[in-house]
Amino acid sequence: MAFPRVYRIEQSFDGPCVSDIRSRVAEEISRLQVMSRLHPGASVAVTAGSRGVANIAAILKSVVSELQKLGAQPFIIPAMGSHGGATPEGQLSVLEHYGITENSMGVPIRATMETVQVGTTKQGIPVLVDKNALSADFIAVVNRIKPHTDFSGEIESGLSKMMAIGLGKHSGALNYHRANIRYGYYDVITSVASVVLEQCRILFGLGIVENSYDQTALLEAMAPSEIPERERQLLRMARSLLARLPFDSGDVLVVDEMGKNISGTGIDTNVVGRTVSQRERGPMKPAFTRIFVRDLSNESYGNAAGVGLADLVTKKLVDKIDFRATYVNAITSTNIESTRIPLTCATDREALETAISTSGVDSPGRCRLVWIKNTLKLDQFIASEPYLDEIRDKTTLRIVEPLGELAFDSHGRLTDQFI
Repeated sequence: MAFPRVYRIEQSFDGPCVSDIRSRVAEEISRLQVMSRLHPGASVAVTAGSRGVANIAAILKSVVSELQKLGAQPFIIPAMGSHGGATPEGQLSVLEHYGITENSMGVPIRATMETVQVGTTKQGIPVLVDKNALSADFIAVVNRIKPHTDFSGEIESGLSKMMAIGLGKHSGALNYHRANIRYGYYDVITSVASVVLEQCRILFGLGIVENSYDQTALLEAMAPSEIPERERQLLRMARSLLARLPFDSGDVLVVDEMGKNISGTGIDTNVVGRTVSQRERGPMKPAFTRIFVRDLSNESYGNAAGVGLADLVTKKLVDKIDFRATYVNAITSTNIESTRIPLTCATDREALETAISTSGVDSPGRCRLVWIKNTLKLDQFIASEPYLDEIRDKTTLRIVEPLGELAFDSHGRLTDQFI
């Protein structure tokens, strides 16, 4: 097959960036005057999730340091539902990869899968909370606020979800995801979070918003009563800053890597315009006929939830899958469709030949192909020649260099790798 000629493209975005994490966290906590609620020696459980949030180790270290300055005794808890294989050891390993350890944080990290019921939602759903979190005098909820990959609402992925799925551990996440089928994600997450806010001693929430370059754009502390409304407002900001592909449609999308550190669905559905479950999402853009995913990130620890979004993958990716971790995540979320293994190819060349030949294009040279590193990094990507007129019409896009025809090494691997 004669493959299409491609170009390296640069995409520019506007957006704020926090330059000094420690100072901003200190300002935000000071602004809330949480010291008026703390007594000397008060213990505070600080949540740490499983997503690859930019600067997360520095943010958590700053939160811990500020609490210590106020005379509190903070500790960190893994708050990540069923991730890490739904074991304390697995969740500690996830945090360690992000540089979150007892040594780096200077405080204990207490991991358990045990929960305690603290109430019941209006739908009759038991609300479960991490036992170690409940043992503390207060809980500090820290999480990134961003569009969710499975549903749309005024509140999606953020502090409310952390109070529900994160603090709920495996048992809570399992209950809530099952309830999602009947009541919908938005109603379940917000109703669970409202019970947690009412029944648990939440000291504050710290919302994180990222810009289109996967950098920290905003850090904002909120009093418990402020969380629901302010989270709605910050979600609108996060949605406006979300990096997206600049095209509405295409024939083939190539993704270098997927993984839980990148998105809850491995590849962000908001970026690729596709979801395996149509329960809560309608048609999305961009619309690609074929999606080919080349690899599973090491940071995903074998969890390939979301692989079902692809049409083609490599054997290299499939060989990395930890099926136990993947299936625990899929069953907990009730989204077992996301773990369907796509057509598996021995090499990149075989996968791309298959993708192009089944995409409906009349010749490979006319294939509208986009190649990205992952769905978090979209400031540079590779696009094929049929996109050139559209690229030249967009002021946010710049052609960096022509790369010629897609090329492969002697093992059938694509040779123009991202740096």
